[in-house]
Amino acid sequence: MGSGQVTDWQGKNVTVAGLGVSGIPAARVLHGLGARVTVVNDGDDARAREQAAELEALGVTVRLGDGATLPEGTELIVTAPGWKPDKPLFTAAHEAGVPVWGDVELAWRLRELDGRKAAPWLCVTGTNGKTTTTQMLASILKAAGLRTAAVGNIGVSLLDVVLGEEPYDVLAVELSSYQLHWAPSLRAHSAAVLNLAPDHLDWHGSMEAYAKDKGRVYEGNQVACVYNVADRSTEDLVREADVEEGCRAVGFTLGAPGPSQLGVVDGILVDRAFVENRQKNAQELAEVSDVNPPAPHNVANALAAAGLARAFGVPAKAVRDGLRAFTPDAHRIAHVADVDGVAYVDDSKATNTHAAQASLAAYESIVWIAGGLAKGATFDELVAKSAKRLRAVVLIGADRALIREALARHAPEVPVVDLDRTDTGAMLAAVQEARRLAVEGDTVLLAPACASMDMFTNYNQRGDVFAQAVSELGA
Repeated sequence: MGSGQVTDWQGKNVTVAGLGVSGIPAARVLHGLGARVTVVNDGDDARAREQAAELEALGVTVRLGDGATLPEGTELIVTAPGWKPDKPLFTAAHEAGVPVWGDVELAWRLRELDGRKAAPWLCVTGTNGKTTTTQMLASILKAAGLRTAAVGNIGVSLLDVVLGEEPYDVLAVELSSYQLHWAPSLRAHSAAVLNLAPDHLDWHGSMEAYAKDKGRVYEGNQVACVYNVADRSTEDLVREADVEEGCRAVGFTLGAPGPSQLGVVDGILVDRAFVENRQKNAQELAEVSDVNPPAPHNVANALAAAGLARAFGVPAKAVRDGLRAFTPDAHRIAHVADVDGVAYVDDSKATNTHAAQASLAAYESIVWIAGGLAKGATFDELVAKSAKRLRAVVLIGADRALIREALARHAPEVPVVDLDRTDTGAMLAAVQEARRLAVEGDTVLLAPACASMDMFTNYNQRGDVFAQAVSELGA
């Protein structure tokens, strides 16, 4: 499909798989470039029909309720990232020799369209912490006076940004494993894999395939591959990557850093990677107290963001100023209230076991509210590592039995309340049970370790309902 110049697209038959955040911008852009665009979509609900009508008014063909059949004459598929690789549409495309790109791949290929000066990409992926790290990175880059934006899986279309009127010096790009799977030619200035833990295995098929897709973010890196010293699998991905000559492996650690690492010494974030004579010297970047909130896993996020920023040449002062200016999104270890000496904390974003383990590690004595959709996860390791911190557990959601069984095996002495309900009102009951079980000095922690869609629209609604339930305790 050529280099992405306008002449390459004129009259090309392109199928866009899926409406939504990525599909609609892709269809509009490709139609504007002169391609003959057909959108296929599995769903045929009122929202899909409304979106289809808007595209059809432009001259785009839309087929609702049929995402399996390859339209005749298709020369390229541009897919929404969440569409699984084993869908019949992609099987048919493979058999016909039709390439499949994601919206990130399309944005990458179009970034120099019409002679544009493309901004370098600093990319962030990992099982957990991606959004927070990307936002921290953008805050640091802005503190350095650079024109930047946090884009990608964070909810901002890369296509809209790279083809927009506003010029950028550099982009902070969050990428999911889905997006990376469909972005074979992406080559970042520098990239970070924050951590790797089993997640989305129903989509990828195996942990090996999941890790391989995450590792694509390092391919062709120019300056730095930032990895997690505490997570050997991220360093393994760096070793396996084919990078540009001179690109360096840069680790981050919550301990004292070695050469070519960033870490923590006496409550100070320090850099021994981007300094002269890194065998002997270190540069102070910020204090742990500058990180909001200063929970261990969030300090690790800050170090990863600092590593990418420093790879781009950002001065130490901008790291400190950017971290101080950063405010985390809602539902990420957010302190909701103190009631009768008990802290109530919303980490509804902890939708898998790895995220929940990091959240549980931030507190000493916890009444844990957990449960939801397990997405194929197991909970033995999480419970075994966190058992000593648990005063009690309140379980909700469709797959709560899996957590209850792990608790019986690894923390049999911990009291468990199993709420046999999946309605949204269960959260109020869970919070009331947690209040009954907690004592002064405890933390009631919503860190479900599961997805939310069995009971809620998304993790945001789950966190909001938790916060509302907590507010009713003090009423």
